[in-house]
Amino acid sequence: MNNTKVFVLMAGLTALLMALGNVFGGQTGLIVALVFAGGMNFFMYFGSAKMVLRMYRAAVVEQHQAPELFAMVDRLRQRADLPMPTLAIAPHAQPNAFATGRSPEHAVVCVTQGLLQLVDRDELEGVLAHELAHIKNRDMLLQTVTATMAGAISMLAHLGFFFGGGRGRGGSPWAALAMMIVAPLAAMVIQMAISRQREFKADAVGAEISGRPRALAGALRKLDAAAQRIPMQVNPAAAALAVVNPLAAVGGGVTKLFSTHPPTAERVARLEAMAA
Repeated sequence: MNNTKVFVLMAGLTALLMALGNVFGGQTGLIVALVFAGGMNFFMYFGSAKMVLRMYRAAVVEQHQAPELFAMVDRLRQRADLPMPTLAIAPHAQPNAFATGRSPEHAVVCVTQGLLQLVDRDELEGVLAHELAHIKNRDMLLQTVTATMAGAISMLAHLGFFFGGGRGRGGSPWAALAMMIVAPLAAMVIQMAISRQREFKADAVGAEISGRPRALAGALRKLDAAAQRIPMQVNPAAAALAVVNPLAAVGGGVTKLFSTHPPTAERVARLEAMAA
C-alpha cells in the first residue's frame, strides 16, 4: 500500500510538471527546467554523504573506536542483505540518527552522542534497523528524483513570473498567475507526502530487520520527546533525513502537509499493530 501511494504521488508530481511546462514555454521550457534541476541534483546526489556529514558536524569512526556499534550494525546489515555501511557519530546531545549515501555500496549511517546515551540496546537496534531500511529501500535515489522534479516546477514557475509565460500561448494571464503560485506549493506538498510515506515504509522494514517493532516504537517515543527538549542546530535540508524531526515536533492538521516526518504517534501506532 505504501508503494502504491508513492507511485500515485509521483504520478501527480509528473502531471504537475507537464502542465506547468505546457503553460510556460511548452516542451522546450519543460526540457530546459528538467535539465537544469537534474544537473543540480546530480551533483548533490553524488556529494550528498559528505555534505550531510558536514551539516551535522559528524565524524566517521573506525571499528576500534566503536566496536559495539560496529558489531550491532554488522549483524543487522547481514539480516537485511546489505553491504557494511560507513559509520559516523555526530556530537549532538539530542538523540537522533540518519542514513545517507547514493547507494547501498556507498551508504553512511550516523548516530548522535545523545542517541547512544539515551536508548537501551534493543531500542538502538530498532533505530539502526530503520536507517538500514532507508538504504535497502534506496530512498536517497527517490529523494533525488522528487527533488529534481520539484526543483524543475519551481524553476518553471519563476521563469513564467519573470518572462510573462503563458500570455503569448493563448492562455489566460490569470490562469498563468495561479499556476505560478499554486504549482510550487503543490509540488512541495507532494514531495513532503512522499517523504512521510518513506518514513512509514522504513519503520515497517526496519521492524522486520530487527524483529522488534516495539523496541523501535519505544525509541521513537523517547526521541520525539527529547527533540522537543533538546535543540539541535542543523540545516533544514539535512533535518529531513533524521529518524525524527530534529527541529520541531510534527503536529497535525494543515502543518502535517508541510512536514517531512509523520506524527510520531501514528508511527508508534503502526509499529504496535505490527507487534500485535
